[in-house]
Amino acid sequence: MRGFLYGVYLQWKLDIRSKTMLITCYLVPLLFFAMMGGIFSATLPERALIPSMTVFGVTMGALIGLPPSLVEIYGTGVQKVYRANGVPHCLGLVLTNLSGYIHLLIMSGILYLAAPVAFSAEAPAHPGLYFGGLALFTAVSLSVASVIGLAVKDQAKTPMVSLLIFLPSIMLSGILFPIALLPPALAALGKLFPATWAYRLITGQGSALWPLLAMLLVAVALNPVLLHKTGKTN
Repeated sequence: MRGFLYGVYLQWKLDIRSKTMLITCYLVPLLFFAMMGGIFSATLPERALIPSMTVFGVTMGALIGLPPSLVEIYGTGVQKVYRANGVPHCLGLVLTNLSGYIHLLIMSGILYLAAPVAFSAEAPAHPGLYFGGLALFTAVSLSVASVIGLAVKDQAKTPMVSLLIFLPSIMLSGILFPIALLPPALAALGKLFPATWAYRLITGQGSALWPLLAMLLVAVALNPVLLHKTGKTN
């Protein structure tokens, strides 16, 4: 119990000083919403503004924000501090994911409430389906981001790898323009990313539950394997 409480305390301190978390989970998504919301509301169906901004924000916060936090724990001396105080090896992964999950849901809630006021956007027709899909999408995105953070473990390379996954996730997901406008090869490539299926799910464009669940299971299965490897190399 002492090790667990110390891990919670240390993660809380890391979150407070983490500019990456602040920028990727709040500042960039909300600034993008403020700058592009008017354009999106004029070019997209009224019900698509909130899902589009939310998919962008969750993808940004997870893929760009979470991996550096994991590298800071498992790729630097922080892990030695964990061990010295009896903190379980997996606790850093659990706490960073839990923290990221809470931050991303708060950001998504802000977008959900602000869009109708700022841009007269209509709320999703089925709030239960929307928030259920959002909860699943957030979990999938964080699990994939955890794979990146645990696999790369290099503070210089992690942002590059994150961007290589983030950019096609956004460009090929359908939130910027309809997938029907993409060449077939790119449309097929977009199906490899959670953002594509999440946008379909929370906008009610078709069945996308099973692909997201499959991605979640694969990512969750990889995380313990990669976590075990970090324990051997540190």
